[in-house]
Amino acid sequence: MASSAPLRFGVVGSGWRSGFFLRAARQMPDRFACVGVVTRTAESGAVVEQEWGVGTVRTVDELLAARPELVVVSVPWPVTPEVTRELVARGVPVLAETPPAPDADGLRALWADVGSSGLVQVAEHSPSMPAHQARIRLVEDGLIGTPTSVQVSSTHLYHAVGLVRRLLRAGRGEVAVRTSRFTAPLIDPRSRDGWTGETQPQDRWTLLATLDFGDGRSALYDFTENQWHNPLRTNRITVRGSHGEVVGDSVTRWVDEQTIVTSSIVRRASGIEQDLDGFDLQHLSLDGRVLYRNPFDGARLADDDLAVATLLADSGAWVRGDGPPPYPLADGCQDHLLGLAIEESARTGETVRTGREAWADA
Repeated sequence: MASSAPLRFGVVGSGWRSGFFLRAARQMPDRFACVGVVTRTAESGAVVEQEWGVGTVRTVDELLAARPELVVVSVPWPVTPEVTRELVARGVPVLAETPPAPDADGLRALWADVGSSGLVQVAEHSPSMPAHQARIRLVEDGLIGTPTSVQVSSTHLYHAVGLVRRLLRAGRGEVAVRTSRFTAPLIDPRSRDGWTGETQPQDRWTLLATLDFGDGRSALYDFTENQWHNPLRTNRITVRGSHGEVVGDSVTRWVDEQTIVTSSIVRRASGIEQDLDGFDLQHLSLDGRVLYRNPFDGARLADDDLAVATLLADSGAWVRGDGPPPYPLADGCQDHLLGLAIEESARTGETVRTGREAWADA
């Protein structure tokens, strides 16, 4: 029987991404309990304590004294493998922020050291976002037949690759990657810190990459500098299959020899106009069939926070033996390997072919 006690987790690191996990604990104390955060200095610890109301320590040993069931590693890229190894050596389950290591050699070394432990998951949250969960569900249910290609323009590198592979049901085999880089003027009205005040276009780069997974499966990657925050570049995704396609929230599919239908994925939220229950995502549906239902009703989270909370909850179920591993290290390594190939091809102008790595059949 699944445990109803809050998941006790710790965090190593106090950067921007760690805030997503701490926010989940603050918003849903009945589901998550952060038992401590490791920060490098007492000064940065004081900031975390004041903002999030959780205790901080300076070492992993001090954090483990609080007996977390799971530790989130949210530190700079070069440090992630070191902390992951340290925790695995102590037998502690890890949820490592993306990417799990900075470069291909680092991925291979980390896999050689901890891959067989079964203790490491990666915090790739993109496939857990509500709209993507809905699309994944309808693809898995066969509504557009066999998925053959994905076009994604929303997030970058390993995040986009993780979503593509999930939608295409692609494994961890050989992939051919070809990237082109373009520069064009674009106003950048917002950044992570808010409105920029920019009024004149500046040159911004765009990467366009094709990924050939073999067996007729392909992807088009399209990402523009600062696309996460620039409201002038909207999210776009297309999933094509043998019997139809998904374009954003529009689903076109074959029904019979003379019938093609198009329907929309509909998002239902409370708190709009005279709905006095407060703003919250309720569910996403297609033709009256619910594809995604918010498991954190009442927490009033943005989609990105819902994705992180889902990943944290699934990691808790995995730790307690109540669910499968949500995003194994092997997948995190493969996603970043292909992200690195996109960048390498952009630098060289050549097709980059990734081989089968040690994690391919894990």
